[in-house]
Amino acid sequence: MPHPKAQKTNAMRLLDRAKASYRVNYYDCDAFIDAIHVADLLHQPYNRTFKTLVTTGKSGAHFVFVVPIAQELDLRKAAKAVNEKYVELLHVKDIRAVTGYVRGGCTPIGMKKQFPTVLHESALQFDEIIISGGCLGAQIFLAPGDLVKVTNAAVADITE
Repeated sequence: MPHPKAQKTNAMRLLDRAKASYRVNYYDCDAFIDAIHVADLLHQPYNRTFKTLVTTGKSGAHFVFVVPIAQELDLRKAAKAVNEKYVELLHVKDIRAVTGYVRGGCTPIGMKKQFPTVLHESALQFDEIIISGGCLGAQIFLAPGDLVKVTNAAVADITE
């Protein structure tokens, strides 16, 4: 029986269109829970579970960074990776307006616009990584190469 909240998100539809292989895990969640607590709840390894962070550069452009949940984005390295003088994290209140996703459900795939995306290099050591599914209570498991392909992501060392 499908999970009561099972639904296709923009991210899942784009993965289907790209014929990318992925699987979805649904879990009970009615409000924002940070990724560390979700990983603990579901007994998932921190190093294979990635969070999506959206930033604004000095130019005013938005950039997406996908990093392991237990690590912090290094803003200097991030800026360098996207050829900006600096980047700063997007304010929580602006996440939905910019991405189309809610906090805790933000995924690099299927945002309102495809922003330049950078995946942390550690993802490439795994056959499969875990990212948000595009809504609260959903995760997508996919090969990092498929994430790179679907988002046209660069790969770099972007953490502290």
